[in-house]
Amino acid sequence: MAIAALITWLLTAVGGFYLLATWIAKGGVRTPRTSHFPPPLIFGHFALAAAGLVLWIIYLITDTTTLAWAAFAATIPVALLGFIMLARWIPTYRARTTSAAGEASTAGGPGTASAAAQAPAERHFPIAVVTGHGLFAVATVVLVLLTALGVGGS
Repeated sequence: MAIAALITWLLTAVGGFYLLATWIAKGGVRTPRTSHFPPPLIFGHFALAAAGLVLWIIYLITDTTTLAWAAFAATIPVALLGFIMLARWIPTYRARTTSAAGEASTAGGPGTASAAAQAPAERHFPIAVVTGHGLFAVATVVLVLLTALGVGGS
């Protein structure tokens, strides 16, 4: 189960890296910012998740239960920050789908380019990546907890 947790954690990290790269590339850290995600929120989520992953890898090498619990403890604030970002992203996603329908009806009317430039960076997140990242994250938290509890042996 510990290896399954590592695999889901790595898959979660791949999706997270993609979302982070998209957010940065689309202007998430530029001034003036249009993003609904403050940089400390994004980079805090990333740093805590990376630290937890490192703890998990060290746990796999040493088989020290304390490290498994420390890695699990790291996943709690990571998950909370992830839920905050999800709550901030959902209205942006809904606005994207609403504006896409409006743009289709005007078909390139005036101001279309400037509206795209003012769009929040997270508007460019593919829903499949956001969904996959979240699902793998939940699976990771559950697998890490079960491993720390000793379910399934080590």
